[in-house]
Amino acid sequence: MKEIGLKLRGEISRLTNKTFKFDERVGEGWFSAVYFLKTKSIAEKVVPDNIVTMQFFQKEHAVLCGTDEVIALLQEFAVQPQDLEVHSLEDGDKIEPFETVLTITGPYQHFGFLEGVIDGILARRTSVSTNVYEVVKAAKTSGKEKPVIFMGDRDDHFTMQAGDGYAAFIGGSKAQATHAMNEWWGKTGIGTMPHALIQLFKGDLVAATQAYKDTFPEDELLALVDYNNDVITDSLKVAREFGAELSGVRLDTSNHMVDRYFTRNPDVLGSFDPRGVNPKLIFALRAALDAEGFDHVKIVVSGGFDAPRITRYEEYGVPVDMYGVGSSLLKVHIGFTGDNVLLNGKPEAKEGRKYRENPRLTKIELNEKS
Repeated sequence: MKEIGLKLRGEISRLTNKTFKFDERVGEGWFSAVYFLKTKSIAEKVVPDNIVTMQFFQKEHAVLCGTDEVIALLQEFAVQPQDLEVHSLEDGDKIEPFETVLTITGPYQHFGFLEGVIDGILARRTSVSTNVYEVVKAAKTSGKEKPVIFMGDRDDHFTMQAGDGYAAFIGGSKAQATHAMNEWWGKTGIGTMPHALIQLFKGDLVAATQAYKDTFPEDELLALVDYNNDVITDSLKVAREFGAELSGVRLDTSNHMVDRYFTRNPDVLGSFDPRGVNPKLIFALRAALDAEGFDHVKIVVSGGFDAPRITRYEEYGVPVDMYGVGSSLLKVHIGFTGDNVLLNGKPEAKEGRKYRENPRLTKIELNEKS
C-alpha cells in the first residue's frame, strides 16, 4: 500500500475537468508550441494514417503528480479521445529515473499538439509533490511525525494555488494556508494570525491574541511572537495571559534580524549564525516556557525552511512541534519529456530514446465526447 496522499484514496475515482476547469483555448493550440501545431497540420495532410506511441518520463527519484490532470486534458481536448490507447501510473506513485509514467497511442494529429502542455503539468505537479514529500520525510527524522503547513500562497501567482495545494497533499501535507489550495481535495485552509493583526493593535500581542480568541473562539489559539523581535518575552506574555488556552507560538523572525534574546545574553553567542529563526533561540524559548509550567505550548517555526534544514533541526533535537514551509516547495526542478517511440507498432525514435515498457501502468478508458 502506498503511504502518501491520494494513494490512500482506495476506491476514489480520478479527478476530472469538473475540478480542473481548463481554459478552452487549450483545444485551439493556444498553449502549445507552434512547431507542434505545424506538425499536426502536416500529419493531417500527408501521413494521416500513421499511429504513434508517445511516452513520458523524467530523470529523478520522485513522487508523481499530475496524471489525473493529464487524463482529463486528453478527454477534453484530444481529437476522438475514445480511440486513443492510454496507459498511466497514478498520482502519488513513487517513480524511478527514466521510468515510463504515461503512454499515449493514436494518430499524432489527434493528441501530439498537447505534448508540451502535458510535460508542463507533470513537471510542476511532480516537483511540488516531491518537494513536499521530502520535507514531510525530513520532519520525521527524529522518529516523531511533525506536521508541515504548506504556506506557498505568497511565493507564486495566485492561479497556481489549487494545483499546488493538491500536489502538496499528494506529497503528504495535510494543512494548507488558503481555501484554494484545498479546493481539489475538498478541505478548507487553516491559519491563525499574521503580523498585520498585531500591527492593528500597535504591537500589543496580548491584545491581538485576545481579539483573535474573542472572534474565533473555536480555533486553536496560536500566537505569532516575533513582531517585536523578542520572541521569548512575548511568548511568556501570552502564555501568562492565556495559560492552558494557548495552544502554541509561532516564530517567523526575518533572516536579517537578530532576536533581542541575544543582545540581552551576548555570552551565548558563538560560532553560529544568530539571525532569524535558529536552534539556540528555539532551545531558549522552550526552556523559558517550561520553566514557568507552559510545557503544553507548542513551538511552530517558519521562514526559509526546506528539507535539508528541517533534517538538521531534527537530528539536533531542536524542540520544534510544527514547520511552516513556503517557497522551497514550489521550485520546479523535475522536467518531463514526451517522446514518440513507436511508429505503427514498431520501434522508431530519436537516437538515445526507446520504448520502455512499464508493467506498473494501467489502462485508462477515455470516453467519446458528448
